[in-house]
Amino acid sequence: MTTNKSQVSGFVFTGWHMLGVMVLFFGTIITVNMVMAWNAVTSWSGLVVPNTYVASQQFNAKAEAAKARAATGIKGKLVVDENTVRYEVFHPDTGRVDTDTVTAHFRRPVGEHQNFDMELTPVSTGVFTGAHDMLPGQWIVEVTAVKDGRIIVHEGTRIAVIRGRK
Repeated sequence: MTTNKSQVSGFVFTGWHMLGVMVLFFGTIITVNMVMAWNAVTSWSGLVVPNTYVASQQFNAKAEAAKARAATGIKGKLVVDENTVRYEVFHPDTGRVDTDTVTAHFRRPVGEHQNFDMELTPVSTGVFTGAHDMLPGQWIVEVTAVKDGRIIVHEGTRIAVIRGRK
């Protein structure tokens, strides 16, 4: 009498293996989603205006004021280097415009911890400068020029400071 003992060799995929595959698959998806959600919550507040209802009520008046300022033709020119901010207020036809104050608000597109405001110092008619060490990266600069209590230039510009240069 002969006994036939065949040995089964190789891998057998069991239910425990399937459980491991499912845990790894869904664990990866959940981990990635948690990391992305954490980055979204900690990197930007999402706050553009404190009260959207009030901002919507003020929109038409602000739009009309911006149209009136644009109709005057007065413009501004911003120059930023590694530690100096220079702003010129001028009219393309008549030259530099006498201005009382110029304020620059520097904002990061994401995050608020490096934001700063600066009042620029007049150098000559329509030319204002200020000193501040500029960190490299993206900045949104909002500049407001005022003459006799009236805003004559209000503009926002996005700049990139690379190795201290715009």
